[in-house]
Amino acid sequence: MEFDSIEKKIKQTRLNINSELNKEAILNTLKALYALTFPTIFFFKNLDDDKSLLEFIFQTLKKNGGEEVAIKFVECIPEVIKTINTDVEAVFEGDPSIKSYEEVLIAYPGIFATIAYRYAHQLYRLESFTIARIMCEYAHSKTGIDIHPGAKIGEYFCIDHGTGVVIGETAEVGQHVRLYQGVTLGTRSFKKDENGKLIRGYKRHPSVGNNVVIYANATILGGDTYIGDGCVIGSNTWIDKSIVNNKKVKNINNGI
Repeated sequence: MEFDSIEKKIKQTRLNINSELNKEAILNTLKALYALTFPTIFFFKNLDDDKSLLEFIFQTLKKNGGEEVAIKFVECIPEVIKTINTDVEAVFEGDPSIKSYEEVLIAYPGIFATIAYRYAHQLYRLESFTIARIMCEYAHSKTGIDIHPGAKIGEYFCIDHGTGVVIGETAEVGQHVRLYQGVTLGTRSFKKDENGKLIRGYKRHPSVGNNVVIYANATILGGDTYIGDGCVIGSNTWIDKSIVNNKKVKNINNGI
């Protein structure tokens, strides 16, 4: 069989997408970041000291995102680790079945996804959008937890159980917030321009205040929706309007 004509048609059919990103190298960077953050739990290749890990992370990001991005990202790593430590503490303090921080890091998919998000968010802020998405999608594939790197999430964040959690790009989450499996912080619908094209860059996802608990399979939608401080949102609730501080919201058929 002759393939020349088919090959020509394939080339004519392909979308014109040019990318010099090395996806495997970026994923290795994330794995190195796990090892750098918790070296007694995570391991990466034969790099077993902080300096070697930092050099690997810097060089890989330099090749894929540019030197300026690599420098700024590496400089922010200590602060990111401090924030991640608060997330580990939040998981530990919120679950009486946990016996140690080690157990949090080994057995809780929520913290695995949160670590990836914390680093990806810094890259998103540096406008390395695709690299950030690659990192978060890796954690998504491993845990079933989908956090967009553009979301803004405060310290002491906890995802318990986790599978099916979705947090959209423009969501804002305060401090000491706890989510359970299946929670969605999403959008009602997408705005379109006069030509029917999606409008980008506006706030589409909800904001959540401090000290909020959102139970399993709750769906909260809309960029103008705000969940006030101290609220408790019950399982299987559908919310598309703001809730004032310190309220309990429950599904009439599934109270809390």
